[in-house]
Amino acid sequence: MKFNQEHEEDNFPLTRFESMLKTNDVLFFDSDDFENIVNHYLENGKIALAKKAVKLGLDQHPSSSNLKLFKIEILIFENKLEEADRLLAELYELEPQNEEVYIQKANIYSKQDDHTKAIELLEIALELTDADADIYSLIGMEYLFMDDFQNAKFNFMKCLEVDEDDYSALYNVIYCFDFLEQHEEAIDYLNMFLDKNPYCEVAWHQVGKQYFDLKKYKKALAAYDFAIISDDTFIGAYFEKGKVLEKLGRYNEAIENYQITLGLDDPTSFAYLRMGKCYQKLHCDDLAITYFLKTVKEDPLLDKGWIAITDYYTKKMDYQNALYYINKAINIDGDNVLYWKRYAKINNRLKFYEEAERGYSKTLELGNYELETWLTRCDILINLGELESAITNLFEALEFYPESVQIEFRLTGLFFTQGQDDKGHFHLENALRLEPDYDIILEELFPFVYAKRSVVQKIQKAKKS
Repeated sequence: MKFNQEHEEDNFPLTRFESMLKTNDVLFFDSDDFENIVNHYLENGKIALAKKAVKLGLDQHPSSSNLKLFKIEILIFENKLEEADRLLAELYELEPQNEEVYIQKANIYSKQDDHTKAIELLEIALELTDADADIYSLIGMEYLFMDDFQNAKFNFMKCLEVDEDDYSALYNVIYCFDFLEQHEEAIDYLNMFLDKNPYCEVAWHQVGKQYFDLKKYKKALAAYDFAIISDDTFIGAYFEKGKVLEKLGRYNEAIENYQITLGLDDPTSFAYLRMGKCYQKLHCDDLAITYFLKTVKEDPLLDKGWIAITDYYTKKMDYQNALYYINKAINIDGDNVLYWKRYAKINNRLKFYEEAERGYSKTLELGNYELETWLTRCDILINLGELESAITNLFEALEFYPESVQIEFRLTGLFFTQGQDDKGHFHLENALRLEPDYDIILEELFPFVYAKRSVVQKIQKAKKS
């Protein structure tokens, strides 16, 4: 018997047990009550209370195999594998046909990354148990740990053959199909499943996702409609239907579906964001920005919300507002490279070059090594007169882009500007070997260098050959 939070009379053993803990009185419970109490605490993640219940339960019922198994389960959870193994060995001597002994032993092997041995033990448990579905699910998980998606898929399917209502197994089957990129096969399987369960909203939802991945949007839409017919409160189906309608350019209908989700449950930042995007496509800019602002109010950590606001103002060339909101985003998450890229670009547009350089520097620091980032930072450093820093920046870029003509022409100009003609000629020859027609870089950034006779001669010679 599981305890029900809504019916106090069903919770009487649990209430008595918690009262006992508060008063330090020792009350008697039968072993079934202790098992239900422990199971309740484990399902709710209250490990400390589960341990107390196991200890008190074994004090009163020292021969209870199920309580011993709960103790072993907790020990495995706490990574006390040697102690768990010792207790399992003792229990095996008493009950060699108890499938739970093999399951817990398999858990130990799984914790030790010996998934093959874990599967062997679970297959023994399968021969001893009536609860086939649970064992097939555990075997499927072990195969997932081994990245053996084919065998994992097979076992989750076996689980569903026994228990068609195990949606966790259904999701895992589809996960395996997705990883194996077997979208058509997944649809065939789901259709067979739906032949037996025609009103399974989860299966219809998954059919829709497969068609979406295949870009068969009209079929995806039909699948989501069936999911909604099966359960008109299924929020996920409305979300996914909205995404399909966006792909089909039916933005008003997409908004309607996102709006429905707001009435079924608490508002989500995702719904607000998608509605904002739809209004933007419909050129309803005031409504678009309203929903983007609702997005970040609902979830300030959602970077897509801040990016949508920033890009909205950037597109309107309202760089002051764009900068204001990207600064707010950075104050919330200063390690988001997407924020710093926009910060740098906006400051560059506003001709705040020192701040722009800081933004690009931070972008590189956070691991965004796009060539454009290195080059733009270099050009800003040149503009600021920081030629040594520009050279250092370009040599760092060369480690990632050793054959970049754009880097070589910039190094040519920088070294000639600094009077290091030998190095200038070296990089000029590199640049001309790669692509002489890119000499426009030199002409635009370093016109005085471009006009040097020795430089002109080398460029003309390279273009003729």
